[in-house]
Formats: sequence, structure tokens, C-alpha cells
Amino acid sequence: MTNAYFKVPRPYNEPVLDYAPGSPERAELQAMLEKMAGEEVEVPLYIGGEEVRTGDLAEIRAPHDHSLKLGVYHKAGEREVKMAIDAALAARKAWAEMPWEHRVSIFLKAADLLSGPWRATLNAATMLGQSKTAHQAEIDSACEVIDFWRFNVHYMAQIMADQPMSSRGVWNRVEYRPLEGFVFAVTPFNFTSIGANLPTAPAMVGNVVLWKPASSAVLSAYYVMQLLHAAGLPPGIINFVPGPGRQVGDPALSSPDLAGIHFTGSTAVFQTMWRKVGETIHEKKYYPRIVGETGGKDFIFAHASADLDELVTATVRGAFEYQGQKCSAASRLYVPRSLWPAFKEKYVAEVAKIKMGPPTDFSNFMCAVIDRGAFQSITAYIEHAKADPSCEIITGGGYDDSKGWFIEPTTIVTTDPRTKTMCEEIFGPVLTVYVYDDDKLDEALELCDTTSPYALTGAIFAQDREAIVKMSDALRDAAGNFYINDKPTGAVVGQQPFGGGRASGTNDKAGSALNLLRWMTVRTIKENMVPPKDWRYPYMG
Repeated sequence: MTNAYFKVPRPYNEPVLDYAPGSPERAELQAMLEKMAGEEVEVPLYIGGEEVRTGDLAEIRAPHDHSLKLGVYHKAGEREVKMAIDAALAARKAWAEMPWEHRVSIFLKAADLLSGPWRATLNAATMLGQSKTAHQAEIDSACEVIDFWRFNVHYMAQIMADQPMSSRGVWNRVEYRPLEGFVFAVTPFNFTSIGANLPTAPAMVGNVVLWKPASSAVLSAYYVMQLLHAAGLPPGIINFVPGPGRQVGDPALSSPDLAGIHFTGSTAVFQTMWRKVGETIHEKKYYPRIVGETGGKDFIFAHASADLDELVTATVRGAFEYQGQKCSAASRLYVPRSLWPAFKEKYVAEVAKIKMGPPTDFSNFMCAVIDRGAFQSITAYIEHAKADPSCEIITGGGYDDSKGWFIEPTTIVTTDPRTKTMCEEIFGPVLTVYVYDDDKLDEALELCDTTSPYALTGAIFAQDREAIVKMSDALRDAAGNFYINDKPTGAVVGQQPFGGGRASGTNDKAGSALNLLRWMTVRTIKENMVPPKDWRYPYMG
């Protein structure tokens, strides 16, 4: 048994590779894309470290090319979920009691493996399975995953070092234990990094986990599991159970051993899960920790003093990178009338330069949306705008599903600041603009604050410092991640902890100590060095 006081390696943000023509990383990634597109994988469940095949199969196809079949995956049902719960609980004691330095070493090793030999694999799987460009995959499935694993280790050590004061003759201390039971991690399609973080953050501090990835992101999730196994993750710690939401979710949420939920996805699904827990709380052994991030209706608000070029660049990137399928994507824009003519001219010209197509063509800025359901939902909003007399479409508006789920970068200008596309989350490449009168800044700020039920991300643009202060104060509660003269996307682990309030979630800030603390439970220990031997107090004399 070791008895040293260990310090973890100082974390740093993984450098982003640029994949420029002629670079070695570009050649390696293109070779992996070709290899992965030319073979079909069969993705099993992983329960207790064993591969489980149910025979209930679903196909994995590329969103940008329906004809490209990447493989199949086995779907879990109630039986497999119960098996996974049993396997997790059986593994819990040994995992919780493993010295913490050995536990975190697994994730530090996984980070280094991903930084090196696994980088092209996870990036290629994300590009093909989720239709991301090389840059969007690099900042997600490589850099952010690595950052989560390195920084979470640092935050865990930081938390454990926080100890209470002790009075004379007493030694007070606290120990940070994992939760009893299991944590249910439910992850979305749009970020491989979220898929990697939600199950591993609780596991890192000693919890056991059931992981249900989004059905449209099983390919990258499968490679994350393989990477964790390569790094030495013991059997049963993270049990991989892809499948339909209710078939996996209902038995997991109904289990009396549920200790926590780590979720990213839609507001409706999160509310349903929370309701299910509430309805069965009398059957639970514990009060489950519920942590969720559920999306947004993110804004850019421009002041008359905003720099035009900066505003245009941030709007194009914020609204249309990864086809607007980011929880943080700019979905509504408020522009002062004095700035509007010049902004509109430059913005329309820049959007016209956007090239869209498969991610294997590195000259593309946009690819396809994730699946048929998303395509139909997003295009319904576009059609609604076309029929709305208060709306005018100034870019895009077209779409094509003949080969892949492609939707043009669409910009709607409205005279109604509370029209449907200004209020509801669309999760696609659709931006709605409202032009406000310069002398009605306060009114426009109030509109921005109250139009949407969400409060995830938001950005303001201004050169006038007094205006920046005014806008920041007025929009204090409108976003959990707030940006000044920057786009509302691209939070970096260790720099901008991510999460929002209102309908956007519990704001437990993934990528920070705040999130990790949610998966710990504290035992306070008081040791009295010289206990009293007489029960009487002096005042009684």
C-alpha cells in the first residue's frame, strides 16, 4: 500500500491540429476515413466487460450519404438493462476502494492514447457517423474529450484537498465517496465529447455507470468504449447499453438502485425522466442526483457600436458551424437599425460563400443534419417562415434529402420579435433576425431576455464599454455562458465551464469541479485525541 501524497499532472488544453494540405495529420485522417467507409462494424453491448449481442439490430448510416452503411449495432432492452445494473453493482465495491491514483491513471492514459494513436479513429468515426467537418471533429472528439479527462482528474484532486479546520485536540477531515448505486448517463448525438464525458466523470470519482448513447451517435461511442478498454478500464465500471429511449430508460429509471442521472438532450426528455424519478421516489434507496443540460435558444445581441466584420464572422460561425446542431448555436440575432443595411449586405455575401457537402471533402464548411427526423423538423420551421407574412428569408431556405440530409444555411428576418422561430429551439442551420430601433435598446434587451424559456448561451457585440456593462446586466440571467465580442459557441474545458439555467438545465457546469462534486458524497470524520472522562460540565459545580 502506498502512503505518499500524490499530485496529479498539471492539466493543459490539447492543441488543435489544423489538417492543412500536406500535413501528416490530414493524410492520416483521410486514410482512416477511407478505411472506415470501406468496412462495416458490428457494435455489441458491453455489460460487465463482456460483449453482448441481442440480435435486435439497427443500421448505422452516414447522414450525408444514405447509401453509405457504416455498420449495425445491437439494441438493449429491459433484460440487458437489468443485467447491466447487476454487473455495475457487482463491480462497485472494488472500484470505489481502488486507490484514487490508480483509478485516475486509467483516464490520463486514455487521454494520451487519444492524443496519439487513437486520434484519427475517433475523429473519422465522428465525421462519418455524425457528419462533422475535420475541424469540428478535431475540436470535439479529440481535443475536448482529452481536455475533459485531464482536467477532471485535476478537479477531483482539487476537491479532495478541500478539508475542514480542526480545533485543539481534534482532527477533522472529510472523505469524498462515490454515490451508492449506479449513475445513468444519457448522451446526445451532437458531441462525441459529451458522450465521453457524461459516463466517465462519475466513473472517475468511483461510481459505476450505465451509458446509453444517442442512437445516431453509436459509432463514435463504440470507439470511445474501445479506447477506455485499451486504457485499462475494469469490467462493469461503464456498461454500454445503446437502444431505444424507453426500452433502456424506463427500467434504468425505475431501478431502486438509481443514484444519479447525467444527461444531455432535449428538454422534453429530461422533464419526462425527472417526472419518472419523482413518481418512483418512494421505491428508491437514494435521492438520485439529477444533472442535465437540455439545449437553448441562443442569441447574439448587437449594439450600434459593434464592429461590423467581427459581428458578421461570429454570426456565420455561431449559427452555421456543424449545421447549427450545437446546444450553443446562435439561433436569434438582434441588430440595431443603424447597423442593419451594412450588416445585411456583408452577411448575405459571406453566407453565399459557404460550401456544403460531405465531410470527406475538406473544403466544405457545412455537412448534413443528423437524420430524417431532424431534417423534417428543421424544414418545417423553414416552411412556416415562408408562410408567415412577418418573415422574409434572405439566405438559404432550400433543402435536399435525395442523397443526404442537407439544409441550406437559412436566415429569416422578422418584424415580429416573438414569432415561432425566435422562441423555439430548432437545432439546425436556421437563424432569425430582428431589427430594433436604436432608441429602443432597453425594450430590445427585455425582448431578448424574455422571448425564450432557455438560458444557455448568448453573446453581445459592442465597442462602447458603457453599453457592454448595460447589456451584460440586462441579460444576466439569460445565459449560463455569456460572451462579449465573441460567438456564443466553442466553450473550452478549463476556461469556460459549460451549462445554463431556466429550461436549459441544472447549470452544473461540465468541465469544472462543480460537476464532479455532484458525483461525490461526503463523510465527515471527527477524531477526538483526548476524550473527556467525566460527563459533568464545569458550570454545574
